[in-house]
This record gives sequence, C-alpha cells and structure tokens, in this order.
Amino acid sequence: MKKATILQFFHWYYPDGGKLWPEATERASALAEMGITAVWLPPPYKGASGGYSVGYDSYDLFDLGEFEQKGSRATKYGDKEELLKAVNTLKENGLEVYLDVVLNHKIGADETEQIQVSRVDPDDRNIISSEVIEARAYTRFTFPGRKNTYSEYIWDFHSFNGVDYLEEPREEGIFKIVNDYTDDGWGDEVDSENGNYDYLMGANIEFRNPAVMEELKRWVTWLMETVPSDGFRLDAVKHIPAWFFKQWLDHARGTVQRDLFTVAEYWSHDLATLQNYLELVDDKLMLFDAPLHLNFHHASQQGKAFDLSKIFVDTLTEADAEHSVTLVANHDTQPLQALETPVEPWFKPLAYCLILLREQGVPCIFYPDLFGASYRDKGHDGKMCRIEMPAIREIPLLIRARQRFANGQQTDYFDAPDCIAFVREGTAEEPGCIVVLSNSAENSKSIELGEKLANKQYQDYLGIRQEIVVTDEQGKAVFPVNASSVSVWVLKEFMGKE
Repeated sequence: MKKATILQFFHWYYPDGGKLWPEATERASALAEMGITAVWLPPPYKGASGGYSVGYDSYDLFDLGEFEQKGSRATKYGDKEELLKAVNTLKENGLEVYLDVVLNHKIGADETEQIQVSRVDPDDRNIISSEVIEARAYTRFTFPGRKNTYSEYIWDFHSFNGVDYLEEPREEGIFKIVNDYTDDGWGDEVDSENGNYDYLMGANIEFRNPAVMEELKRWVTWLMETVPSDGFRLDAVKHIPAWFFKQWLDHARGTVQRDLFTVAEYWSHDLATLQNYLELVDDKLMLFDAPLHLNFHHASQQGKAFDLSKIFVDTLTEADAEHSVTLVANHDTQPLQALETPVEPWFKPLAYCLILLREQGVPCIFYPDLFGASYRDKGHDGKMCRIEMPAIREIPLLIRARQRFANGQQTDYFDAPDCIAFVREGTAEEPGCIVVLSNSAENSKSIELGEKLANKQYQDYLGIRQEIVVTDEQGKAVFPVNASSVSVWVLKEFMGKE
C-alpha cells in the first residue's frame, strides 16, 4: 500500500479560464505514477466573483459550474462536467479526491433586507454596542440562476449573525445581526483572538439556527452523491463552532457509510490551541501543522542561525502525529497573500525531506513547488510586482523516494544545530535510507547501520553528491552533505530501479 501523500492541486493565482479541471484530468496518471495518493481540489462551487473566484468567497454551494450566476456558468476552474471528469479520472488512477469546503460565510447576496444590527469593537468582538441600528444589508441569497434546483432554501438574515457592510446607512465595520439566535452574542467553541473570532467576513453563518444545520447536512449529502470524493479540507475552522463540525462530519460519514479523510485549517502557531481544538472535535479530523510550517519559514530566513535540531519542537507533528498534516507552503502563505510566510527556495528541499521521508504526519505538497508558478499582484508598497515560484527539482524525486525508501524504524541524529540526520532502517522487504541535512557549511554525519549493512555501497538518490559511500565491517560510514543542502543516501543496488 502506498504511503499517504497529498497534493494541493491549485494556488491562489492559478490562471482563470477553466483550465484546472482539465489539467487535473490530464495529469492524473502521472501523479499516481509519481507516488501522489490524494489530490486536494479547490472549492468547486460558485463564488461571488463568478468565473474569477478562487473559491473562498462562497456564494452558492449547489452550483458546481452548472448555472449562469455571477456572470458565468463555469467556475474559475471549469464547468460541472469538467469537474466530474477530473474527479472520476483521478479516482480511476487510484487517487483519492479531497474537496475544499468553505462554510464560515457567504458573499454576494442577491438582495438586501431591512435588519437590526449593533456595532462591534473589531479588536474585542465581545464588546457589542447596546445601540440597535435599523439598517439595510445584503443578507438574502435566493440564487435566481439556479431556480431552486437541488435546494429551495433561502438564506436570509436569520441564517447569519454578522456582516461587515451596511447599504443603508452606508457604513463599514463589524455588525452583529439581531435575530432569534444571537441573543447570547457570538458563537462558542471558536478561537479567542480578538475576544471571540466567530466573525471573519461577509455574511457570517449562524450555525445555532437549526435550519442552517439541516441545510448544510442536506448539502453535503447531495455533494457526496454528486461528486464521488473521499474527504474534505475544511476552511477557517477557528471561526466556526467546533460542535458544528462534530455533528456535520458524523452526518457526512454516516451518509456514505465510510470514513472520509478530513483535514482542517486551524491556522494557529500555538500547539496548545491546536490540541484544544482536536479535543473539542473529539479527534474526528486532522489539522495542518502550522507551527512546523512557521519553523520552516524561520529556518529558511535565518540560515545557519536557526537550530535545526529543534525544527520539530512544539509542533503538532511532534506532539500528535496521528492528527498532523505537514506542509511547506499553501495558497495562504504564498507571497502576497494574507498569511504570507514563504519558505525560501534553498530550504524547500530540506523541508520536503522532513515531511516526506519521516514516519510522522501526512505530507501535503503545494502545486507551485511541484510545477512552478508565476503571477502578478500588488505588493506591500501598493505597486504591481511579479512573483516567480520556481518548481523545486528535488520534489518529484522525494515523492518517489517516500514510496520506495521511507520504510522501517526511524532513528534521529538531531545532535547538532547546523547538521541533522535521520535513518529509515528499511524492512525485510523494503529498503531504507539515510537523510542528512545542513543549513550552513558542507558537513557530514557518522552513522552506524549495523553488521547487516556492512560493506555496502550508498549513493545520493537526489544526485547532489556524486561519490559512493561504503560502510565498513560494522556497517558504519560517514555520509556527507553539501552546504545548505540535503542528501538522501540509498543502497547503490536500488538506484535507477523503479
């Protein structure tokens, strides 16, 4: 059985024009052959910006590129037929498919409503003004292009607990909606940043409304029947009550009568916060290891000043690997995005070795790191700039190496701040590897592999080092690594054998 390896098959600046679903179809066979086991697809439904929407401005969950809404029939990634073809082709090639689910908010309402709201202190959302304002706001979603197909539910102000814009009087800010479900303020079991981080953007969904809960359960049942997917990536869960996803996931899994792989984006660099959330959801899902990603960012920025031996300290992967999905980058952390914390190109091969070749965590590869990306957007100075994200040459090799050589017991040599190593001992049936990393000068590690591996020849699978390393009579050898680099040493007899 292949080792779980996820590919995030998009990035924030992926080109418009319905190209992604056909590309997924075209690449399916090659991805499977490379060693990818699952593909995470972007939100497949219609966003408020129609054919230009990355997918996180959720408008109509039931429009998978089927209806003329928001200026287009297709989504940015293609139409419904192309989506289904992509998903089916991926699955025919043995790949699982995970869909991105954005349930925190809706944007692009079709009509305004007369509502009552109270102003909220954006720095402490628990401070809610006692003054109630009569206002008109965009809170009514009727989906006129869909004409009640699949669902007749109308989202109105009872379905939301907050907005960030009033049409009359024209005002921006954070406003708590007054309705039957908001007397107790914001929802519970959310992140405590800004006092209470229930509100994020747009028309913020009120999960305490039983009709909302039933509609979102009805939707996921329909989605599972319509798109034969295998799991979810859940967006912005720090803003959504944990109790909601406990119920929603139980319903989804009960609908299909099987487990559904689920990883949630709770973007916090505090390990205790992540552990608390996992406890709240009864460990029913996995989380991205944001603390580890931050360590990768710092390591790439600081170079030899960063202590590599502490790369996993206070990370979810170290504390609870069974619930950790590891990553080097994603669409939010890439340059010019909201959570921009890029990992410098020189360090990416090292970081990917640390998530792909070790026992702990399920690794997730980012599309631009595998295929490259180039895009333009406004920089931090307000001027347009071009970003180049080159494909990392070593990643296809490392994905293959994960399937071929990341076997057996793991032994760490995290005994120096500038050079670390780990050994996968292999099994009776499968070979192992020796991984050596340096963040400063050329270096080496003395490794004792035991008499079973005495007088064996090793080569660098990545081709960075050209020499052959030979173990002595006790199975001991010194394995070198270039400056600011990584080498993956494997038995010479397995080189070139796929």
